[in-house]
Amino acid sequence: MPAMSVLLSSAVQKPESMPRVYVSIGSNIDREVNIRGALEELNAVFGPLICSNVYETEAIGFEGDAFYNLVVGFDSELSVDALKKEFDRIEKRYGRTAESRRFAPRTLDLDLLLYGDLVDTTGAHDIPRKEINEYAFVLLPLSEIAGDLTHPATGERFADMWARFPKNQRLSKIEWNF
Repeated sequence: MPAMSVLLSSAVQKPESMPRVYVSIGSNIDREVNIRGALEELNAVFGPLICSNVYETEAIGFEGDAFYNLVVGFDSELSVDALKKEFDRIEKRYGRTAESRRFAPRTLDLDLLLYGDLVDTTGAHDIPRKEINEYAFVLLPLSEIAGDLTHPATGERFADMWARFPKNQRLSKIEWNF
């Protein structure tokens, strides 16, 4: 498998014609294997990834093993629907099934958080994804790599959102060798 290109900074110039997308990645089953696999797959399909730190977080909404979570960014010409199909393909490759429930253990979860400055909450899409405002394991890593960007619906900077976010969800930074 080719070497993975990982960028740990959001200071990368993006082509004007392509939206920058941000994706939340999580796993609580074989989490290191599945997260590494997802990063390799995303890098192979989309090129260099902008990666946040990896965090261990407790399961929310159900009893289960702790998750590893992070956020990645990359540029893509694919449509929202095409991206979601690609994410579904990757999730299935790492053992996710169609029967997977929302609040349950999972091998891999890839959620599209942002697609450029698109706001589409019509039902077919949830962009920007509402979990940005709800979960520390989404907002903190997003604010690390896109802190100066603004939420497309509210106009608030992600760094400012994180500064005000209640710190009642435990996050532990994991030493991760990308």
